[in-house]
Amino acid sequence: MNDKELVLTKEGLQKLEEELDDLKSVHRREVNERIRQAKEFGDISENAEYEDAKQEQAFVEGRILKVEAMIRNARIIDESEYAADEVHLGANVKVKDVKGGTSYEFTIVGSTEADPATGRLSNESPLGKAMIGRKKGETIEVQTPRGVTTYKIESINKKKPVKKAS
Repeated sequence: MNDKELVLTKEGLQKLEEELDDLKSVHRREVNERIRQAKEFGDISENAEYEDAKQEQAFVEGRILKVEAMIRNARIIDESEYAADEVHLGANVKVKDVKGGTSYEFTIVGSTEADPATGRLSNESPLGKAMIGRKKGETIEVQTPRGVTTYKIESINKKKPVKKAS
């Protein structure tokens, strides 16, 4: 299995732990019940329900192994390791497209947690790589499918705490 170190936020690790718990306590039990019920239909050699349940069981067990390995190889982002005025893992960064004038806000995360649609940008993406270690006011050039795009870093903030509804 791939033992590559995964860089995660505390929230990302928590999500993986919750997924693992759900897989082990809910999905595993559901699949085992489906297999038990399918066996009651008789001959399992031509039983589609049984085959489907066995395939799902293999998927669930494989995902459990993968999530366990991800948790085992996780390194939590410790923002105290980074200079406050530089772009780093866990930082919120606001950049402006120099040519178009559009501003974007991103949180720099490890590739496992990346979700550009919600502003979570991987440190391994072209833009993420270009921003790491840069400071407010610097401009960076990023190769995109439409050519080189120039961005200016407008602000860098430590990750904001997530406010929970009360």
